[in-house]
Amino acid sequence: PLSHHASSPWLSAGLGSMAVFRSGLLVLTTPLASLVPRLAPILTSAARLVKHTLYVHLQPGLSLGGPAQPQSSLVQATFEVLDFITHFYAGADVHRHLDVRVLLTNIGVKSAFLPPLPSSVQNLAHPPEVVLTDFQTLDGSQYNPVKQQLERYATSCYSCCPQLASVLLYPDYGPGELPGEPLDAPLASTIRPASPVARSPKQPVRGYHRGAVGGTFDRLHNAHKVLLSVACILAQEQLVVGVADKDLLKSKLLPELLQPYAERVEHLSEFLVDIKPSLTFDIVPLLDPYGPAGSDPSLEFLVVSEETYRGGMAVNRFRLENDLEELALYQIQLLKDQNHTDNEEDKVSSSTFRQRMLGKLLRPPYKRPELPTQLYVIGLTGISGSGKSSVAQRLKGLGAFVIDSDQLGHRAYAPGGPAYQPVVEAFGTDILHKDGIINRKVLGSRVFGNKKQLKILTDIMWPIIAELAREEMNQAVAEGKRVCVIDAAMLLEAGWQNMVHEVWTVVIPETEAVRRIVERDGLSEAAAQSRLQSQMSGQQLVDQSHVVLSTLWESQVTQRQVEKAWALLQKRISQTP
Repeated sequence: PLSHHASSPWLSAGLGSMAVFRSGLLVLTTPLASLVPRLAPILTSAARLVKHTLYVHLQPGLSLGGPAQPQSSLVQATFEVLDFITHFYAGADVHRHLDVRVLLTNIGVKSAFLPPLPSSVQNLAHPPEVVLTDFQTLDGSQYNPVKQQLERYATSCYSCCPQLASVLLYPDYGPGELPGEPLDAPLASTIRPASPVARSPKQPVRGYHRGAVGGTFDRLHNAHKVLLSVACILAQEQLVVGVADKDLLKSKLLPELLQPYAERVEHLSEFLVDIKPSLTFDIVPLLDPYGPAGSDPSLEFLVVSEETYRGGMAVNRFRLENDLEELALYQIQLLKDQNHTDNEEDKVSSSTFRQRMLGKLLRPPYKRPELPTQLYVIGLTGISGSGKSSVAQRLKGLGAFVIDSDQLGHRAYAPGGPAYQPVVEAFGTDILHKDGIINRKVLGSRVFGNKKQLKILTDIMWPIIAELAREEMNQAVAEGKRVCVIDAAMLLEAGWQNMVHEVWTVVIPETEAVRRIVERDGLSEAAAQSRLQSQMSGQQLVDQSHVVLSTLWESQVTQRQVEKAWALLQKRISQTP
């Protein structure tokens, strides 16, 4: 329940029992040490009300029960505050629909260059439609006056929607979570400064003029937000943010599914300006492992994760070699992913999010009124060696009618086939075996590497194979099949996406594709690479795809992926008129 009161906050706010707001502001007033064990129920209550952006304002000790207008005051940045922010983002990770942003405007370090708290209202990218709080009156009285104070406080600090609603959460606290109950253990330490000096929770954090943080920042998640928040608290004037691009992306898992650089920067910039608008942000592409941190003499600190700490040490060695001062390193603990499966990392990571995109619909299907109305057609493609044909067989096992474009090509080439005479006329009788069958090896050597000759061949073959595929579709309808899969390596090059509802692409790293081609076809590595270079890249295919799959892992992982994609497809088909 959201309230232990007879007068439910849902009703007193005039919200109804199913109110959901796009954005909200959560004002936390409980002292941090007491707040940590209560985070789960507070977040659960907030997540029922807010469906997208949840801003969080920390003001421990704030009272909303008095007659005076409450004022925002500076919260001293201590290691306890940094640890709390980490725990908050870790706790919020179970609510995947929430874009949580802990605001840092009122959190600062004691230093000569600390700017005063802004007197004006701070603009937020998604103005809150509701303000929530953990503040509780002792006996449940003064309910409406507290709500009015909460609304006044919120609107004095941040730009909120004109019709701002307010809710006192009164979460369903369990044993050991009620306000006033003592804690069994102090807050676990999550941030480690490089110096071996023992740090205590109440120890103030040192402030710096300028610092840096780097990462890929794909699908900005809560572990990224911890890294960025710590960097924003440490920096008082400027933060340089390096965003991995180009060569630094090649080793990433499923790089074809990475957000484009511009999109990653856009999300990053919005988050940073929201949480600390007083800072100057310099967001730059990272094209080598050192980036600006290796060469900028004005930088004083670098925030790294447990994983990238060694990289931070390498940056410092590089700086010393170039007569620059070392950076103070702050190492952030990785966030654990409580929902990871066997083949996923146990930490919150972008690569896991990309893995979870496999099998899901990435863009709306094509409307194809010219196709048989009873049939839903999938075009299945992938680079050579991607495992496309094995995926086709798995789909067949689930009930799909599979059209193998290679087999249609063989049929078209055969004596008496629709392509036989046109191909012989175009390339001469010396491409024939003695028995009159087209020697595909000789024909292949004639067109390979010769764009003009290849175009002559494809201009003959592709329309014929497309026509044969349409005949096969009619056969699928006659057999009562609902889903038809066209297995075609050249699907997009041939323009056959105009006869499918969805394009599904199977991806694997090029190095793995080369290894498979060498093993399967007995080609040299150079020949295998040459074959891949003559095709569209995995990235080009994915850019035009509706669903992406990968055969990079064990057979059972591929099977689970295909079954997931199939189940989602069945759901889509059932909702299609």
